[in-house]
Amino acid sequence: MMLVEMKNISKQWGSLCLEDISMELPEGYILGLIGPNGSGKTTLLHILLGLYEQSRGAVTIDGMSYAEEEPAIREETGVVLLEDMFDGGLSLLDNGNNYGSFFKRYSSETLQGYLERFGLSPKRKFRALSRGEKLKFQFAFALSHDAKLLVLDEPTGNFDREFRREFFQVLKEFISDGKRSVILSTHLTEDLDRIADYILYLDHGKSVFSGDIETLRESYRLVTGEKWRIRAIDRELVVYVEDGEFGTRALVRNSCGIGRFIKPGDSELTASTPTLEELMYFTTKR
Repeated sequence: MMLVEMKNISKQWGSLCLEDISMELPEGYILGLIGPNGSGKTTLLHILLGLYEQSRGAVTIDGMSYAEEEPAIREETGVVLLEDMFDGGLSLLDNGNNYGSFFKRYSSETLQGYLERFGLSPKRKFRALSRGEKLKFQFAFALSHDAKLLVLDEPTGNFDREFRREFFQVLKEFISDGKRSVILSTHLTEDLDRIADYILYLDHGKSVFSGDIETLRESYRLVTGEKWRIRAIDRELVVYVEDGEFGTRALVRNSCGIGRFIKPGDSELTASTPTLEELMYFTTKR
């Protein structure tokens, strides 16, 4: 079953214009939302969360729309945003219990378990936390009310490497029952290379790619070799070419297989599957 569906979402927001963004996320998977700064990631997440209203298109979460079943959607959604959403003068436990009262399945015990796991004292005041600690608390609270969907906006950039490993382990545990899913916006694409099942790639408010990560990986190849050999590749296949001190690299569309531009026995050109970081680098250069 599709847990999240966005169809032809459009929105004018200042100088940014989202244009016909569509994506689907089944139950039990992780979607990575990527794109350069200003590409529309946060605006799209705010539409998904019902904080902004789209100009055109439709959003459904677990088969529900905000117009008809907003309280039920919020019950099923756990959120981590960059904005501070809690009372700075209250302890973490008091914050959790106060805001948890709005959720039918909130568990103070679950919250305290995650606080202990994340190295946070329930007695600490929210305003005394560092930026990364505040996001850890948001994450713990998002997990405390048995949501079906986690929506996370760029939290990992504020986590140290050790906690990032713990963070991704928790996400794997969260989706392990096959009923719950995660949408994670992040610029740390090396993490998504390991954990994401689906990718939505935005650039200047438009969708570059939306689908499963294996299809994305198979759609391109990073080709390296001598400049003249790279330049001989069919121009229609080449996304971007970069000349370097030790050779030339090109991101090439792989729709017809690498045999179309690398001949059998040609050891002067090599092709590899690009990482998400390499895909973003080359596609934003074009």
